[in-house]
Amino acid sequence: MVRARIPVTFLTLAALLSACGGGGGGSTTATTVTATPTPSPTPAAASCSLRDRQDWAAAQLREWYLFPETLPATISPTAYVTVPDYIDALTATARAQRKDRFFTYLTSIASENSYYASGASAGFGFRLSSDADARRVFVAESFEGTAAAAAGIDRGTEILAIGTNTSDLRTVDTIIAAQGAAGVTEALGPSTTGTTRVLRITDATGTRTISVTKTDYALTPVSSRYGAQILTDSGEQVGYINLRSFISTADPALRAAFERFKAAGVTRVIIDVRYNGGGLVSIAEVLANLLGGARASTDVIDYTTFRPEKSSNNETAFYVKQPQSISPTRIAFIGTQGTASASELVIAQAVPYFHTNAALIGTNTFGKPVGQIALDLPECDDRLRVIAFSLQNAARQGAYYDGLTSIMEASCRAGDDLTHQMGDPQESSTRAALDYLAGRTCTPISGTAGSQGALSLRTSARSLELLTPERPDTTQREVPGSF
Repeated sequence: MVRARIPVTFLTLAALLSACGGGGGGSTTATTVTATPTPSPTPAAASCSLRDRQDWAAAQLREWYLFPETLPATISPTAYVTVPDYIDALTATARAQRKDRFFTYLTSIASENSYYASGASAGFGFRLSSDADARRVFVAESFEGTAAAAAGIDRGTEILAIGTNTSDLRTVDTIIAAQGAAGVTEALGPSTTGTTRVLRITDATGTRTISVTKTDYALTPVSSRYGAQILTDSGEQVGYINLRSFISTADPALRAAFERFKAAGVTRVIIDVRYNGGGLVSIAEVLANLLGGARASTDVIDYTTFRPEKSSNNETAFYVKQPQSISPTRIAFIGTQGTASASELVIAQAVPYFHTNAALIGTNTFGKPVGQIALDLPECDDRLRVIAFSLQNAARQGAYYDGLTSIMEASCRAGDDLTHQMGDPQESSTRAALDYLAGRTCTPISGTAGSQGALSLRTSARSLELLTPERPDTTQREVPGSF
């Protein structure tokens, strides 16, 4: 996750919209941020050699890493052929302790800035879930204005085979049997504009073979089709928001939705972040404020805490009522294993104020109560995302490394129904959310974060997980499963 005016991110990543040491000038925040961590001066590098970049990354970790006691006293970089491999070795102990599950990583300054400013990326424009046991892949979501949408690919579509042309199509079953789910990622090709693949797909209209080319597109954070709705359940109006990612362009979309809710007198709300991997802390706080019409200006949204020697950067975010803020009486948050970082922060901030009137619907979440700062080596286009701070809600709850069920006072287990669009009252998780808001009984979520949960696929229910590459790019970290 990332704060708007300091280079920090919260989930799998959330980046700042500016260079190291600056702030995310592209996003609007209703909170006052006073701390601005300033990295040590970047050492003058004669070149972007592997060793120069490795030494730079190690120095940043030793200065900023939230878990310095886990870093090895000495470790030579010579055995590692890439900077990410060396970073993985440095953070191995924290990862073994589940404190840093590949949240510290190297990325591109240019591509990350582009994504956080507008959601810009290259791809087919769909999100995939895989069933490794059954060796099947399904489309969990298709984004507007993308090649996938133009080709008629949408939620529930199954990809049967992948190839570069019709003569070399390989079935998904064969690919997963030989290479695991990672083979599907490889078969879909690089995330570059112009990459074309032939897909054999099947959906409610039948089976067909199509050619799809990856293009540049800007992610719409709130779907124009189903992302913001007012549902009616047993005569009660319920506000529904499906937020794909906490990027800057989510701000006006969220405000427009809550303005509708406020005008309609909505007091029960569904916040659907089932696939939301996180993003900007500033946008998370905007959403918290929009839900915080009943909060006082002295009420805390969250606490940001750095390691002791960096405590001058600690800060507290307070609620600031917005013109579009509403005062809900009950909130249902839809989540899965794909829900992380900023998404978890929005859910966690509600617990001390709503107690059992705020519930997690679906399955347990990922578990990322920590965030990254952005440290840049501009001449090499290197941005190091370093876990540097922890986040806690007003009750100082923040150690949910195994998911939010550890702090939620109410929850309802539900599946993710691919036979219906998200936000459809007949879709399993949406239905469970409506039942909770109406006070109907449900089965609580139990256990720790694990699989994404049961997803209904036509006539059967299977356990799917969002398909994620071993080394995801910025978009795939914040929009898990996207290609």
